[in-house]
Amino acid sequence: MISTLHIKNIGIIEDLVLNLNNGLNILTGETGAGKTLIIDSLQIATGGRFSKEIIRHGEEFSFVELSLYMPNHEKSIDENIIISREIHTNGRNSCKINGRLVTVSELRFFMQNIIDIHGQMDNQSLLDSSMHIKYLDNFIGEKIKPLKTEYTELYNEYKKILTQLKDNFGDDKEKQRKLDLLRYQIKEIETADLKVGEDIEVENLKERINNSEKIQNNLNEVDNEIGETSIDSVSNAIRALEKVESLDTKYENTLNTLKSIYYDLQELSRDVKSFKDEIEFDEEERQRIEERVDLIHDLKRKYGNNIEEILRYKEEITNEVGKIENSEEQILKLKKELKDVKSKMKDICIKMNKIRVQHAEILSNKINIELEELEMKNAKFKVEIRFNKDNIMPHYNMSAEINDTDKTEEYYKDGQDMVQFLISTNVGEEYKPLIKIASGGEMSRIMLAIKNVLADVDEVPIMVFDEIDTGISGKAAKSVGEKLKQISKRHQVICITHQANIAAKGDYNYYISKNVEEGRTITNIKQLSEEETIKEIARIASGDCSKVALEHAKELRKIA
Repeated sequence: MISTLHIKNIGIIEDLVLNLNNGLNILTGETGAGKTLIIDSLQIATGGRFSKEIIRHGEEFSFVELSLYMPNHEKSIDENIIISREIHTNGRNSCKINGRLVTVSELRFFMQNIIDIHGQMDNQSLLDSSMHIKYLDNFIGEKIKPLKTEYTELYNEYKKILTQLKDNFGDDKEKQRKLDLLRYQIKEIETADLKVGEDIEVENLKERINNSEKIQNNLNEVDNEIGETSIDSVSNAIRALEKVESLDTKYENTLNTLKSIYYDLQELSRDVKSFKDEIEFDEEERQRIEERVDLIHDLKRKYGNNIEEILRYKEEITNEVGKIENSEEQILKLKKELKDVKSKMKDICIKMNKIRVQHAEILSNKINIELEELEMKNAKFKVEIRFNKDNIMPHYNMSAEINDTDKTEEYYKDGQDMVQFLISTNVGEEYKPLIKIASGGEMSRIMLAIKNVLADVDEVPIMVFDEIDTGISGKAAKSVGEKLKQISKRHQVICITHQANIAAKGDYNYYISKNVEEGRTITNIKQLSEEETIKEIARIASGDCSKVALEHAKELRKIA
């Protein structure tokens, strides 16, 4: 249960501490006093969405803290749990469970089965059709539990085999598609007949082709400068020095240098002439080189950054083709195991379907009795069950229970049944999903009827009702109060109401008010004594605390 709720800087709430109790906690007060802000704060504490506009004007942050007492609850990490969430105007959002920082999604997951907040048109778990099979199975209890345990074990094995088959390159069509693709890639690489280093070589060749005219002109100039004229000049100089080399060693040394230059010039001249011959490209050769460069670029884009990587990739996919071609034996073994598991699952699904169909009628009848007691005598509730995935109901929300892979499979987490709660609120009207009900007053009573029947099996320990009495009065309001009282025997119930009949049922009554202090509006809350509770019931019923109103309030309280 929630033992303490601490709210700071939310709307007109400056700093409020609310100590709650087991049983039926009734919150009343004038319109605009801040009752809805308390529900908003609980939603924030359960990981709900928030707007920065909810932060009290002039403040930098808002803060909500829950102290939960949760003995023997499956989510309890301790009997006492502290939940807090702090929201700043700059968008910073801090969530904690027992002082440990968690994400909003982690907080939401932790709290989803602890607090159920229901407003006039809120989509809670009963409006989520994917949860209906869970409610039905909880209602059935031990009669279906052993079958579900056995089915769950098989289902896990079923999922494991499907994963193994997928890892073995999928089904036959997927495997053939994979083989076709890999073989095409191998052929494409083999046809290219790549050589290591060829990519650099053809790039350089392409560069030379594109600059061939520039290269030709400059080589011609080089050839002219170091051609026959320069060589003849050096040759003449050599002959002149030969005539005097014997006269001094320095002439001999210079002669040797000139001879070296002569031989170098001859070699350079031959090289330049060779370079000139190499740059003679015809158009066909130019086109061939450009096509080769484009082909290598395309293969790099697909298979690797260089030729070494492309050839390595070809080796890898060649090995993969071999594995796929040799995987048939393992696949056949897995398919046989899958067939055996599915056969066993099918038998259990048929048994579970039979049990569910029987108890769906019982649950429907019980809820219809509740609806009649809640002054909805013309309403008819029905638990609809469809067997096998081919009969999926159009309104069934599969997203919460079945992932994308499951949608193509034959079996689901809870079997092959699709369960949905339907309602017809007037004689002659067709049954519709709960979420399609338009009237807030009708929705409130339908939700209350379902919750009352399922209260014993509902695992959510805390239920919050925000003005679910909207649109009802008189006898219907009295019936709503009685149902809330029944639910509160098994759950902590927090209820905001404007109905005297409901307020009179409270085990603990709280009055929410607002006043102006230092030019700012502030929300206050007070737990009422018995005398104050009677006065508040009188105020709600008649708008004053006259003697007649007080006597009426005492009578309501006595009946409660």
